[in-house]
Amino acid sequence: MATKKASKKKSAGRKSSAASKKSTKKVAAKKSAKRTSAKKSPAKKSSGRKYGKAVGKQVERELHELHEGKLKSGRSGKTVTNPKQAIAIALSEARKKGEEVPPNPNE
Repeated sequence: MATKKASKKKSAGRKSSAASKKSTKKVAAKKSAKRTSAKKSPAKKSSGRKYGKAVGKQVERELHELHEGKLKSGRSGKTVTNPKQAIAIALSEARKKGEEVPPNPNE
């Protein structure tokens, strides 16, 4: 009987050491992954205008309507009061016309 108990204790000791080896391998893998992501070179920045000149005129018109109180939102038809919302409307309309506008980040 004493030998059975001793063999159980040894096997339990082996499991814990194996588990610790696995955890150290995972940590080493995570560290190496962080190093590779830091080595990536940054993407080239585009020089020039992001938005076309026609888009600037569209935004200007929409802001003018906003200040006059004539700018309405799409479905509900409520009056727009936020300048950021007016700009978003102008950019959306410019995209529909096919002007030079970056894609909507929310879509």
